[in-house]
Parts: sequence; C-alpha cells; structure tokens
Amino acid sequence: MTERLRPGRGSRAPDDRGQLSLSLVEAAVGVVFVLTVAASFGLALPDPGTTEAQLDTYATDASTILANEPPDGGDGPAVHTGDRAAFDDDLAALDRRVDGLLPDNLLYRVTTPAGTVGVDPPRGVTVGRATAVTPVGEVAVEVWYA
Repeated sequence: MTERLRPGRGSRAPDDRGQLSLSLVEAAVGVVFVLTVAASFGLALPDPGTTEAQLDTYATDASTILANEPPDGGDGPAVHTGDRAAFDDDLAALDRRVDGLLPDNLLYRVTTPAGTVGVDPPRGVTVGRATAVTPVGEVAVEVWYA
C-alpha cells in the first residue's frame, strides 16, 4: 500500500486506514475455538472418586430403608433377616422393593442372615457397599452400574 501524503503536512490522508489481515483474524478465532473445545472436555470429566461415592450413597440409602422402614401397607419388619421361611415367602416382594428403591441403571445384591436377593457383582466393576444393623442381624447392600 502506498502512502498518500497531504500536501505540505507530511501525514497520512484521513481516508487511509491500516487493516488487520483477514487470515490473521481467522487464525485467532480458530485458536480460541480449539482451546474452548479442549477446555470443555477437560472440565466435563468427573472426578474418578465420584462414581464409587455415588454408589456408596445408593447402597447406604437402600440399606437404611430396608433395615428401618416396613414395606408399604405392611406392619411387619422392614426385611426378614432372621427367619428363613419368612424370607423365602417374601423373596419376590423384597426383590421388587429393592428394585424400586434404586435407579434403573443399577444392579444389586442384598444379603441378610436369612438369605440373599439379587445377583453377584461381576469382577472388575466398581461396587458401592453399605451395611445396616437390625435387631436380628445385618443387612448388606451392594450396588453397581449395569
């Protein structure tokens, strides 16, 4: 670009302005975009310990409810922990109750002195565990993501 000088003054004409290169603007916008995307991936990752803590919370909630609150409409114990015959009679009801207490994406295993409901956790998965004490024994709950 050539400079046009005003006669006798030695300065630029008012209509001449410097321009920033368009490719430089595009490069700057691209760098900002890439950094923004990279930062969003970095910020969206959960803390590695949150999964286990969340599973422990689910297990604690379920074990507390099972050990302390009777089933809806029932006046008996919250979970039959001492009598094997009563446990066998209510096995399906206990399975439905635990299934209703936990989110659909969780599998579980509940262990009482009278028996077990649910499936064994597979090897290598993160498992949340909790135990609640009842008058006739402990109720242990294990949960994991399906």
